[in-house]
Amino acid sequence: MENLDRPVPAGQPTNFRYYDLVMAAFVTILLLSNLIGASKPSYVVLPGIGEWSFGAGVLFFPVSYIIGDILTESYGYARARRVIWTGFAALLFMAFMAWVVVQLPPAEGWPGQDAYEFVFGNSWRIVIASMVAFWAGEFANSFVLAKMKVWTQGRYLWMRTIGSTVVGQGLDSLIVYPLAFYGLAGWPIELLWQVVLSQWLIKTAWEALLTPVTYAVVGALKRAEGTEIFDTDTDFSPFATSQQRTK
Repeated sequence: MENLDRPVPAGQPTNFRYYDLVMAAFVTILLLSNLIGASKPSYVVLPGIGEWSFGAGVLFFPVSYIIGDILTESYGYARARRVIWTGFAALLFMAFMAWVVVQLPPAEGWPGQDAYEFVFGNSWRIVIASMVAFWAGEFANSFVLAKMKVWTQGRYLWMRTIGSTVVGQGLDSLIVYPLAFYGLAGWPIELLWQVVLSQWLIKTAWEALLTPVTYAVVGALKRAEGTEIFDTDTDFSPFATSQQRTK
C-alpha cells in the first residue's frame, strides 16, 4: 500500500477497499434523483421577490455531484469515468424498464394507471435530456476537478470542488430543462429560465455548504486507501478505455 506522501499516478493499478461502495452510492443517488424529483417544479417565497420556482430534484441530486467530486479526488479521473458510464447505463436501463411497465395493460379494475403514467411515463424527450445533461455535466465536473488538482498541486480542495460544480452543474442545468421542457404546456419561458438559474445556484450552494463533509469523506478515504492520485498522464477523453495515456 502506497504512503500518502508518495503520490500515485492515475493509471497505476491499485486495489481499493471502498471504490465499489462509493460507486454504488453514486448510482443510487443518481437513480433516485431522476425517479423522484426530476420533473416536478416547486417554489419558495422570497422576501421582496415573491414565489421563486425550482426543480424538486435539486434537494438531493447535487449529492451525486459531491460523490463525483469525492471519486475524482480520491480515485482519479479514469476511475470516475468508469463510474459515470455505469450511472449512464443504469439511467438508460431504468428509463427503458419504466417505459415497459407503463405500456403493460393494467389489471381490470385497477384505478392507478393514469397516476402511474403521470409519474413514470416521462416522454423520451425528458429521458434523453436528463441523460445528455448528466453525461455532459458529470464529465465536465470531473475534468475540471482533476485538472485543478494538478494545477494547485493538491491544495485548496474547497476551491476545486466548488469550481468544478459551477462548471458541471451549470452545464447540466443549462441542458436538461430547455431540452426537456421548452415549448411544453405549463412551462412558460420565464418559468423555464427561472428554474435553470435556480438549479444552478442551489446546486452550487449545496456543494459549498457540504464542503466540510466532502473534506471529511475525502480525508477518510485517502487514509484508508493509502493513496494520493494526480491525473498527470491521464487520457481525459470520455471514451478512453485505458487509465493512462501512453507517452
